[in-house]
Amino acid sequence: MAPPFFPDIFQNINGLLNRDYYHNTPGAFSLRTNTKNNVNFSVNARQNVRDGPLSTNIEARMADKATGLTYTQGWTNENKLNTKIELKDLAPGLKTELVSTYVPNGNKTAKVNLSFVQPFFASRCVFDLLKNPSFVGNLTLSHEGAVGGAEFGYDIISGALSRYAVALGYSAKDYSLGVFIDDSKLTSVSFFQRVNRDLQVGVKATLNPKISSNVNMELATRYVPDETSQIKAKITDIGKLTVSYKQSIKTGITLGIGASMDALKMNEPVQKIGWSLNFSA
Repeated sequence: MAPPFFPDIFQNINGLLNRDYYHNTPGAFSLRTNTKNNVNFSVNARQNVRDGPLSTNIEARMADKATGLTYTQGWTNENKLNTKIELKDLAPGLKTELVSTYVPNGNKTAKVNLSFVQPFFASRCVFDLLKNPSFVGNLTLSHEGAVGGAEFGYDIISGALSRYAVALGYSAKDYSLGVFIDDSKLTSVSFFQRVNRDLQVGVKATLNPKISSNVNMELATRYVPDETSQIKAKITDIGKLTVSYKQSIKTGITLGIGASMDALKMNEPVQKIGWSLNFSA
């Protein structure tokens, strides 16, 4: 089995700590439909700030399995056109993507993504063609549960490295652990465990010397009462508590509710509440 790409080395713990909490969006809605001829449509709307405007996006995705070509076109209420063209299997394990954004009389971006996967390594590189032409590349290698990787950015105009990072992880059947460090000396250590079929736990310690000399701790858990629901909770060393509940109402309809609060200042109005409703057919 091929190793994960560099950003996915800590996918288990990052998903436990960051996914499906809902409190950061006071309201979110999505609708996805699939057709028999591989043309998919989706509508997404979210309110990023309470009492603020909705951010919406309409997207169509067309795939040709015979050629491996996929075309995705999105349009937002900010009049931004997002285009993505994917081409798979130019060579075994090679995938090419062209990703662009266009705002009439506004910003424009264009990036080329190349990824190459083999049984024991995975590599990805991103070329930014317009804004400060640059290159970001990463490589991961794996062997018997151990995975190591490195990522670096290169500024083409200045001819110098712009950033770099290294990571090392190990995954067994029921647990995984890892270490990450980058050029700014941001360092993190994480541990994730599947206690049983219904319960997951994880902890992450992060040191960011640019912000503080203290180590920030995050502890999270996920409990699955049945196949249609999940409960998640997370708490940090400064007392920020986040909880969420996700329920599949029926096939294709999922509701998520989340809240965050300061466990050390329960009397102060610092709580956040959000929800998300998703339809798929």
